[in-house]
Amino acid sequence: MKMKGLAGRLSTSLFKRRKSAEKDRIINKFHQLYYNSGHQEGTWQNTYWFGIPILKCPLDLWIYQEIIFDHRPDVIVESGTMLGSSALYLASICDLVHYGMVITIDIQPRAGRPQHDRITYVTGSSTDDTVVKRVKTMIDKGNKVMVILDSDHSEKHVSRELEIYSQLVSPGCYLIVEDTNVNGYPVFPNHGPGPMEAVEKFLQARQDFIVDRDMEKFYLTFNPKGYLKKVV
Repeated sequence: MKMKGLAGRLSTSLFKRRKSAEKDRIINKFHQLYYNSGHQEGTWQNTYWFGIPILKCPLDLWIYQEIIFDHRPDVIVESGTMLGSSALYLASICDLVHYGMVITIDIQPRAGRPQHDRITYVTGSSTDDTVVKRVKTMIDKGNKVMVILDSDHSEKHVSRELEIYSQLVSPGCYLIVEDTNVNGYPVFPNHGPGPMEAVEKFLQARQDFIVDRDMEKFYLTFNPKGYLKKVV
């Protein structure tokens, strides 16, 4: 009887593993379909916020508004402004909760970016000492800060950003590393070491951040393992 019980438990465990593997396969296949379609100007490259192209997965944007609503950050620091649509999105959510401001950094100035009372544009590399000092001067002592990293996606650059901007994140708030899905996780396999590798090395050396997989509840996310919550 004990052997039958053990066999039953092993069979159930094997079934669950196979079911989980099949679920992961389906999620990854859809992720690849959605992402790769974007390169033909479909899906995420054909998505807009108030008429401005926003190169994000809408499911991640939904998570961002939940985080902003729940945590009410005083300051959101974004690296990688591009057209300014994500900064406008973040500022729009701050408008809805009547709280917060956005500091967005990009190496290139660009005419026509949206203007908003809650947005401050900073030109320069996110890892440049002058830029970092300027950003810090705009954050008051006691401010609650969250950070979103979406600039140069090389492992070296993201690692440096993590080293710098993790210091600004408030306990209980988030450091979001975008596009951890590239280099085969599960898309763009030829990208080379990037955000995912930087995150993994960062977490090996740190105990004050954890990966919050609850933020991946919609299954499709461009930021797998990229929602880092500061716990101390």
